[in-house]
Amino acid sequence: MKKRLFSLALTILSVAVAMAQNVSTRTNEFEVDFSDPKRLVYTTIPVINWITPVQETNYAQENKFKIRVEIDSDKPIKNIIINVKESEQSASRGSSSIQPTDEEKLHTVVERNITLMDGDNLLEIIAENIDGQKTISYRKVTVGSTSLADATKLDRTDYALIFATDEYDHWGDLVNPVFDSRTIAAELKNTYGFKVDVLENGTQADVLKKIREYAEKKYKPLDQLLIFFAGHGNYDQTFGEGFVVTRESLINDEAKTTYLSHNRLRSIINNIPCEHIFLAMDVCFGGTFDAALASSRGIGDEVYKEQNTAEFITRKLTYKTRRFLTSGGKTYVSDGIAGKHSPFAKNVIEALRSRGGRDGVLTLPEIYSYVEKLKIQPRFGEFGDNAPGSDFVFVAR
Repeated sequence: MKKRLFSLALTILSVAVAMAQNVSTRTNEFEVDFSDPKRLVYTTIPVINWITPVQETNYAQENKFKIRVEIDSDKPIKNIIINVKESEQSASRGSSSIQPTDEEKLHTVVERNITLMDGDNLLEIIAENIDGQKTISYRKVTVGSTSLADATKLDRTDYALIFATDEYDHWGDLVNPVFDSRTIAAELKNTYGFKVDVLENGTQADVLKKIREYAEKKYKPLDQLLIFFAGHGNYDQTFGEGFVVTRESLINDEAKTTYLSHNRLRSIINNIPCEHIFLAMDVCFGGTFDAALASSRGIGDEVYKEQNTAEFITRKLTYKTRRFLTSGGKTYVSDGIAGKHSPFAKNVIEALRSRGGRDGVLTLPEIYSYVEKLKIQPRFGEFGDNAPGSDFVFVAR
């Protein structure tokens, strides 16, 4: 009798398993054979941690490809196999077997330069402990400029979640948030192929329900999520905190229970299981989203001019992204003239319409260059689990 078990995370280390158990770190799925109780042992599962490459799907122009993998196990590691295939079902194109030394049996570092063929390559790492328990992990590498020429074919989806409010129950109405947001949504959809979702004049409950919807989505490693707020903002000097004003927010709400706090937004958005998230806010006091109200950090762009577009994108999206751009700091910002966009939105739209220049890829530092000279200084920074070197890209179709 076989039972299929699904693990929520690979931190599950100790299990009673059969001698033939395999674990795949990509699918988080494995099988346990209980047909022969005499063969059951109490053991641990080897853990494979990819240092290079980090992403599951990778692109390279050169056939020489470097890998670095760390393998940990509470039970001594018996054998490590590196296979290169075209796919999981195909035969191995090449194989290498590694027997760790006595000093390496609980922690092994494997570093190799592998020669890959043009086209699709599947790197398979199999780690087996002395009890015969195997962990299997994969990385896909596509090699060659021809197969990489069309960046739109990368296995990735860009999402945009836009909140716009210009009609309020208690605050004064605004003239441009919905107009701005519809224009930005159209540019994202038509020029960059984003899947766009716009919520207009929503309550706090509407906003949180929509964010929950995106927090429950399944995302691929190269997927991106843009979240944009346009409308009123507020700052409470006593609480030392900024807020998004939603449709039903009260003007004289000392407890701020009818407002959506930046602290709550930071936490909720940071926990969305998408690797690459960019938050833009065209609201008053939006800069207080940064808890320290810090000035721009590390906005210098790394330009990989020798790379093709697909490799450039995957390089940019190697690190976890939690970036934000707001229309101002701890200040009021202009809503602009009716029908002409707010100053911040106008420049963001100009950036989007640039299509990223000759390479067709617009990055966050390039967007910032369009807004940094506004009279009210925008704020650009990071939050949550952002990793150094992260970015967010807009790829023109």
